[in-house]
Amino acid sequence: MTTDSPGHAPAPTAGPFDPADVAWTPVSSRLATVRLLMIALWGGGLVVVTAVVAALVGYAWLWGVPAVLAALFLWGALLVRRQVRALAYAERADDLLIRRGILFRELVVVPYGRMQYVDVSAGPVQRRFGIATVQLHTAAPGTDATIPGLPPQEAARLRDRLASRGEARLAGL
Repeated sequence: MTTDSPGHAPAPTAGPFDPADVAWTPVSSRLATVRLLMIALWGGGLVVVTAVVAALVGYAWLWGVPAVLAALFLWGALLVRRQVRALAYAERADDLLIRRGILFRELVVVPYGRMQYVDVSAGPVQRRFGIATVQLHTAAPGTDATIPGLPPQEAARLRDRLASRGEARLAGL
């Protein structure tokens, strides 16, 4: 346990998802806007289609499908802002940390020497809102090392920095 200053209660120690010596960099809050827009477009469209089918078929019980879908999409929309706030990354001397998740938390540690290449991508909606996604590719196919919601300048800076650190660590092997 540590204390912030004299006279204050001890702060809880960092857990496995929050190493003590790490300064986390959050992603852009515009990612939440993009995700909410996608939920509204896809979810709203699906609810409307299922409601039209329920109206045309005429069975009362069929109205449960659009109602359940609307509830699920509403629940997802309520969680988006918290999920985006939980996304962060940190550059350390030997590796990159990526943290995500609210209920099911995840911490991905990618050693620079394991990176094969780094992608930066942005779809039309992401470009419209001024964000991009950085994806790290390693030899392990199951590694999900993506950082969505970065401003394009930060994504390019991170791509270049990670690529140079990866080359430096790989050259030492």
